[in-house]
Amino acid sequence: MVSRPLGRTGLLVSPIGLGTTKLGRDTDVKYPKPFTLPSEEQVGELLDTTLGLGVTLIDTAPAYGESEQRLGPFVATNRNRIVLCTKCGEQYGNGRSTYDFSAPAIMASVEESLRRLKTDFLDILLLHSNGQDIEILTQSDALEALGRLKKSGKARAVGISAKTEVGILEACRTLDVVMAPFSQKDPSLADALRKAHEAGLGVLTIKGLFSGHLEARLAIEFVLRQPFIDTLILGTIDPAHLREAVAVAEGHLNLGH
Repeated sequence: MVSRPLGRTGLLVSPIGLGTTKLGRDTDVKYPKPFTLPSEEQVGELLDTTLGLGVTLIDTAPAYGESEQRLGPFVATNRNRIVLCTKCGEQYGNGRSTYDFSAPAIMASVEESLRRLKTDFLDILLLHSNGQDIEILTQSDALEALGRLKKSGKARAVGISAKTEVGILEACRTLDVVMAPFSQKDPSLADALRKAHEAGLGVLTIKGLFSGHLEARLAIEFVLRQPFIDTLILGTIDPAHLREAVAVAEGHLNLGH
């Protein structure tokens, strides 16, 4: 895949990114079919396929169970070939998520992520919103923590995985990247994401297949047809599914749709 700029971050990203929830967590997830966590051999095959296809953006989070830890050896070996995105603010354990957007919690979370991912910096660090985007951005010291992490070089670009229009618009004032759900079935955040892109933010989208409920080819084409979207992140543990997604994306982009 031909990489393209992620807003004004200076990062280049593939139009398709790999989401890794399924590498580390199989409980309290919203996929249509149950699945089992992949073996180490299966994880290795998936990640090798990912790079082989030119998919450079890999997205993870502490809330994705063992995902960061399982990615660590691959990251250590291929650090200069991938754009690594993780999150902070949400932890998952004992069947439930807990949230803490205080600066000390964010700093501690990032140190743990760096350790698990076997790297000394993140390309993208996002606040993992619980839906209260505005409160997180304006009533906590989360932005202060992100600023410190960026200044120290531990995060090259910072942003929020947002869930609301007002959150995305607020992010335009101070952040580098926004991630949000967007699909043919739910395009409600389109205007806000367009404004974010026009403001120079990198725009990453998730749930483009509506958690597996939409037909893949049409869903991928719909998302990538939007000029304000830089990368569609797809969560899969099946190399064949990733190959199919990349083929659709490349065919669509090569035709200039």
